Order: sequence, then structure tokens, then C-alpha cells
Amino acid sequence: MTGSWRLALLAPALVVLAIAAAQVILAMPAFGHPLSQYGATVDALVPMLRNVSNMVAAVNFDIRSIDTLGEESMLICAVTATVVLLRGHRGEGMTECAGRLPGRVWLERSDATVLMCRLAATTLFLYGVNVVLHGTVTPGGGFQGGAIAASSFVLIYLGEGYSTWRDVLHSETLAAVEGFGGFVFAMAAMVPLAFGYAAAQNVLPLGTWKDLYSGGLMVIVNAAVGVAVIGSFGVLLMEFMEETRAPKPGDEDDEDQEEGA
Repeated sequence: MTGSWRLALLAPALVVLAIAAAQVILAMPAFGHPLSQYGATVDALVPMLRNVSNMVAAVNFDIRSIDTLGEESMLICAVTATVVLLRGHRGEGMTECAGRLPGRVWLERSDATVLMCRLAATTLFLYGVNVVLHGTVTPGGGFQGGAIAASSFVLIYLGEGYSTWRDVLHSETLAAVEGFGGFVFAMAAMVPLAFGYAAAQNVLPLGTWKDLYSGGLMVIVNAAVGVAVIGSFGVLLMEFMEETRAPKPGDEDDEDQEEGA
């Protein structure tokens, strides 16, 4: 199909899409208008029922915890699929140095850059852990804190370089962390069934209002999500960085390139 035909087909499709989008936008309620009483009900009842002050965490890790377990499982499956697609037939031993664009000048990292990345990575990781730990009492939670903590891995790469980064982070460890978090979450949902309760029912002591460990089972689920997200994002970053490696002479990638040529 030529470019002219593609544009001819695209134009009416865009017109139809624009009309549909305009109708949806005009039918939306005004900004700030309450859509239902669900939010007001949660705000009124959950603080007394669960002794937590973060209503978003209460919804995610208690009221609709089973839904969150499904979402966490989807994340793990997506990461697994990404690893399968990117890793292919290459092995972990083919990743000693990062690739560089031909002709680009390579400059060594200054001591100031290395120091700043080390400080920033440490601070960012600790801040992410702090967000995870306070998930039931302040805005944030396991997913947000886990994403923040995993972002520190990028700073390690930028500051230390590829080889040192690979010495610090290991795909097997990150995968184990990811799996452990998902397993704990699944057990938190299944164990209550063994005692005659509903799946993921909050059966632990609820603690004290605004205390760090308030919320009962939510504390475990929140921490499990944080651990799983750190491992998941770490595995993704590992695989993406692996794609930038420079193949060694004679490895399988070179052989594939020669066959393709």
C-alpha cells in the first residue's frame, strides 16, 4: 500500500476518532464532581475499621486486595515475558562491557560524578524504603516506594560504569527478590482460607492509629508489593542494560551477525 492510500484511510479514521473523543469529553462531569459515594464511604469507615490514615493503601491492600494481587501477578508475568524476549539465546557471561557508538569520544567519569551518584543512589534507595514502610500512614506505598528504590539502580550504572554495576547487581538475586515478594503476597491472601476466613481477609491485629505498623495484614501486603516491585524493576533495568553491551569477539552474537550477512 502506498503512502497516499495510507493517508487517505487515516484521514476518515481520525475524523471518526475526533468526534467520538469530543462526545466523551463533553459527557464527562465537571472537575472535582464526585462520581459516587464510594470514596466518601471509604473515608468515613476505613480509618475506624483498619486504624490507617492512607485510604489509597486501604483500598489497594485490604478492600480490593484480591484485585491488587492479580495486578501484581500481571507485573511479574510481564517482566518474565520481557526477560524471555530480550534474553533469547545469549548467556550472562557475554556481558563484560558496554557498547559505544563508533566515533564518539569516551570520557572518564570524574570523581565528583562518581561521588554524587553514590550519594544520590543511596539516598534514593533509602527514601524508597521509607515510602514503603509508611505505606499505611502517609501517601505512597509498596508500588511507589519500590519504583523509587529501584530507580537508584540506574544511578549506580551512571556513576560506577557497566562492569562495576554488573558486579553489584545480579539478575538471579533480583529475580529471587521479585518472586519472594509475589509469593508473600499470595500467601497473605491464601493463609486466611486455611482458617475459614475469606481470601485476603485482614485477620491480624490492627495496631494503633497512625502507627507505623497499623493496618494488620496490610503491613505485610504493602511490604510484599514493595519487595516485588524492587525486584521486578531491577530485572527490567538489568535486561535493558544488557542490550547495550558490546559483544566479545567470537561470541554467539558475532556468529549470528556473520550468518545474517
